[in-house]
Amino acid sequence: MTRATPHPFTPRCILITGATGSIGGALAAEYAAPGTTLILQGRNRARLQEIAAQCSGKGARVLLKDFDIRDHERLLAWLHGISEAEPVDLAIVNAGVNISTGADGEGEAWDEVLALIDVNIRAALATVHGVLPGMRRRGGGQIALISSLAAWRGLPETPSYSASKAALKVYGEALRDAEMRHGIRVNVVMPGYVESKMCFAMPGPKPFLWTAGKAARTIRAGLARNRARISFPFLLSTGCFLLSVIHPAVSGRILRWLDYGA
Repeated sequence: MTRATPHPFTPRCILITGATGSIGGALAAEYAAPGTTLILQGRNRARLQEIAAQCSGKGARVLLKDFDIRDHERLLAWLHGISEAEPVDLAIVNAGVNISTGADGEGEAWDEVLALIDVNIRAALATVHGVLPGMRRRGGGQIALISSLAAWRGLPETPSYSASKAALKVYGEALRDAEMRHGIRVNVVMPGYVESKMCFAMPGPKPFLWTAGKAARTIRAGLARNRARISFPFLLSTGCFLLSVIHPAVSGRILRWLDYGA
C-alpha cells in the first residue's frame, strides 16, 4: 500500500515583515495572485507603495503598514489587531539588519549591537507571539523564520548578526515541535548570499550569489512542502554545516584561508 502524498499548503493570506528588503519584496511578488491578501510591513513607505502596486497589478489585495518594528509594543498591538481582522495563513518573519566589525576590524559599536538584537531577535519573537494566538484559534497556520547560513558557524566579521540568526534557527526548530500539536507549521529558512544592499554592504567574499527572485521561489517551494529547514544554495549550505561540526580551531583556519576575517 502506497502512502498518500500530502497536498502542498497554499496560503491565501500572507504577512511579511521587512517587505521592503530584497528577499521580502521578492517574496511579496512571488505570492501575489488573484484571491491572495498580502500584509506587508516595512519602514520605507515609498518602497512599500511600489511593491504594493506591483502586487496589485498581479491581482493581489495588499495591506500596508510602515513603522519601525523595534517598537515592540506597537508591533504586538498591530499584529493582534490584524490577526483579528485577517486570517493570516502564513507569517514570514523576514525583517532583519546586519552590522560588521568594520573595514579595519575595529569592532562592532555597542548601540548597533543593541539595535540589531531589537530587530533580529526581539522583534522576530514578538512577531511570532503576535500571530500565534489567531493561528491556534483557527487550528492551523504557518510561520517562516528567516535565519541565515551564518547560523551554522559564525563569521568573524559579523559576530552579532551570526549569533542573532543562530538564535532564530534554534528557536524555530524548537517552536516547530512545540506547535505541531496545534496544527501550526514552523519552518527555518537559511539563505546564503542573496543580492541586496545588506548583502553587498557585508565584508568578505560572497560565493554562490543568488538573485532575490531565485531565493523567493526556493523559499516558497520549501514552505509549500513544509520542509523543517530550507537552506540554500546546496554547496554553500553543505560547507557551512561541515564548518559547524569540525573543531572550531580548524574551521577558523579554513575561514581565514577563504579570506573571512583574515
